[in-house]
Amino acid sequence: MIQPTDAALLPAGLSDSLPPDAAFEAEIREKLVASFALRGYERVNPPLVEFEEGLLAGTGAAMTGQTFRLMDPVSQRMMGLRADMTPQVARIASTRLAHAPRPLRLCYAGEVLRVRGSQLRPERQFAQAGCELIGGAAADADAEAVALAVDALFDIGISDVAVDIGMPTLVPAVMTDLGISGDAAQAFRAALDRKDAAEVKSLSKELGTDAKGLLAALLAASGDARSQIPSIGKLPLGKLAALEREKLLQVVARVGQQKPDLPLTVDAVENRGFEYHTGATFTIFAPGVRGELGSGGRYQAGRNEASDGEPATGFTLFLDSILRAMPPPASKPKLYAPQGTGSELLARLRADGFRTLSALGADAADIKAEARRLGCDHILVDGTPVPLGKH
Repeated sequence: MIQPTDAALLPAGLSDSLPPDAAFEAEIREKLVASFALRGYERVNPPLVEFEEGLLAGTGAAMTGQTFRLMDPVSQRMMGLRADMTPQVARIASTRLAHAPRPLRLCYAGEVLRVRGSQLRPERQFAQAGCELIGGAAADADAEAVALAVDALFDIGISDVAVDIGMPTLVPAVMTDLGISGDAAQAFRAALDRKDAAEVKSLSKELGTDAKGLLAALLAASGDARSQIPSIGKLPLGKLAALEREKLLQVVARVGQQKPDLPLTVDAVENRGFEYHTGATFTIFAPGVRGELGSGGRYQAGRNEASDGEPATGFTLFLDSILRAMPPPASKPKLYAPQGTGSELLARLRADGFRTLSALGADAADIKAEARRLGCDHILVDGTPVPLGKH
């Protein structure tokens, strides 16, 4: 039996959002979507719950381990609570909007729920806002996604950001060119994920003279894009890896052209969190802020057993991290109005920037005390707003 003291206890990773934070998050979410819309992206609103086979198909398969499941009492089929909105938008594009002109630009905002949090993001429920550009295969589409995400953050007042661009398909291509597979490939992947340069060099010793140290050199080439891109361009890569490198170089160049002042880094070996991506990826950070502000990249939308889908790129912004990067919200002055104040006057006060709170039967002599008790900083005296400290 639940005791009264346990009534507010919530599961780990879940929390109530209280005033003024809840209103501020809602405001920022809508500002982000408005920013997307001004740049030609149209909003979609997928359901919170879907049938499991649809939700976890294609790109959604990457979220299988993070998805809560439940039985639909109507259809008796298994359903899943969305853990990410990108697969849902990809489904909409490949079904309901299959005949819409390409490239298709869609945006969204909503809550997601995950089975477990991470070290940087222990929250299991949080809000996302993002965009998907479906049907654009060129590097220009990837650069548009990066620029749009950064511009949307600028629009809400976050200008101190850095972007890290990766190519998770590059390392697998290098291994294919070198004939590395099985346990050896897994060992390399684990060492690269840990950024363990010593282990990568140790594993590289048996690859032969031509390939020796190549993966170690690729790991060492991560860092500031303007200084590291020349090093990446000179690496003696095989045919498949060279193609992936060229894609990376093109995206970095396009982003640099659009955002020449944007701090830009490259990480040619990063893979974690981008398991379903098929090309360039990016992550947005803000100095001193826990967790990434957003991430995105190239993938195949609508991919399934019968189809390879269509090229797509996009990004997701995380509202919890974004709020940590912003100053506390500026609150509008709160005014306490005596009982009987006219609705027209209250409407004018709200138009002037006040939040109004009307008295509910309080005596005139107690107005100041009641206003302070309810957190008001102004009272209405003879139709004029007066700060409490001056009255």
